[in-house]
Amino acid sequence: MASMRKRVWGWMMFDWASQPYATLILTFIFAPYFTTVVGDPVQAQIMWGYAMSVSGVIIACLAPVLGAVADGTNRRRPWIGLFSLFYVVGATGLWIAVPGADNVVLILVFFGIGLIGMEFATIFTNAMLPDLGPRREIGRISGTGGAVGYAGGVVSLLIMLLFLAENDAGVTLLGNPPALGLDPETYQGTRSVGPFVAIWFVVFMIPFAIWVTETAARKRPDVRKSLGELWGTIKGLPSRPSLFAFLGASMLYRDALSAFYVFGGIYARGVLEWSIVSIGVFGIIAAIAAAIASWLGGFADRAFGPKPVIASCIAVLTLVGIAVVMISRESVFGIAVSPESALPDIAFYICGSLIGAAGGILHAASRTMMVHQAHPERMTEAFGLYALAGKATAFVAPFLITVVTEATGSQRAGLLPLIVLFLCGLFLLRWVQSDKEASRQ
Repeated sequence: MASMRKRVWGWMMFDWASQPYATLILTFIFAPYFTTVVGDPVQAQIMWGYAMSVSGVIIACLAPVLGAVADGTNRRRPWIGLFSLFYVVGATGLWIAVPGADNVVLILVFFGIGLIGMEFATIFTNAMLPDLGPRREIGRISGTGGAVGYAGGVVSLLIMLLFLAENDAGVTLLGNPPALGLDPETYQGTRSVGPFVAIWFVVFMIPFAIWVTETAARKRPDVRKSLGELWGTIKGLPSRPSLFAFLGASMLYRDALSAFYVFGGIYARGVLEWSIVSIGVFGIIAAIAAAIASWLGGFADRAFGPKPVIASCIAVLTLVGIAVVMISRESVFGIAVSPESALPDIAFYICGSLIGAAGGILHAASRTMMVHQAHPERMTEAFGLYALAGKATAFVAPFLITVVTEATGSQRAGLLPLIVLFLCGLFLLRWVQSDKEASRQ
């Protein structure tokens, strides 16, 4: 059996292996490129929003059920293996996304399969967190794991920008055509992001597969009993006000943050008229900020507990949301600028850095908080409920963005609902207690 140190590093390598799906596909490469596939930025934002909504509903319905079954058998690795396959198949299938494609629905199906795979694999991996060290060290381990993941996002994004993803002139960030003889005329360099992410995941999951072990199965799955226990947990939530409030708060602020990530690239492409390469550079800056902030945030989590860390990040993201809506090619914070001005770009780069930093810390501190709220014997079920909280309303932010964008014909106005969701999440956080707070009473 691998040493505890290797188990911790193997567990962290999941973040390194899986992060490129979020960084490259959900945010900085494929999502903005999807506007090229569709041809109309507003219509692309609407279609992407519906795809996110459908995927979110599927994840919300299945996550707590599968988590309860996994807890009943004490087996998580087989589920991670299954959904890793979803991840790889879904990512690879995005290669078919040629500009002007008439199979847009199939493209979105592959995207959804990969997203479902990533989310479910993450649920079962997060449930292993309490087994990796003393409870007082969980925040630091979670923060460092988040930093490792964002570092993987930075490295993978750099590779894509330097050697594969082409701009509108058909060259990469180095000024060369895409590597491997890929055809820039049909955006093969950018479309290779799917297969690239799949290969990256397979290679870097090897340490996880070797080092992260678990005890033998307790028994054969009893689905009826697991579902009964799950239903009992759900009915008992009102009697656990801290857990109930945290699930509600995280439901709102994580939904808003995910939408920020997903629609940020599309927003920059449509409102600021950035190229894919420019969006990628923006992504590198945001991911570096996230990696550094996640690592530092882990120490803040250990020192102060996760609640003040989470509250601070939500406050920052709320202010950034207000700032982003006030940035366009024509004006910045209500001040008119010339079409050639770099001020809108600089302002958006700063906002992107703050989103990356606050979002990275928020992700790590939130899974630490979930460990504080969960019953030790029902950890996977708890993270399944956490995923349910994140996905039960995951369609809300994309749907509100879609509705407001469609009603106003404005991508800028479409992001306004995110500010409301952040504020509601911050309000509910007042009833949440971490172990550190409970020990003071």
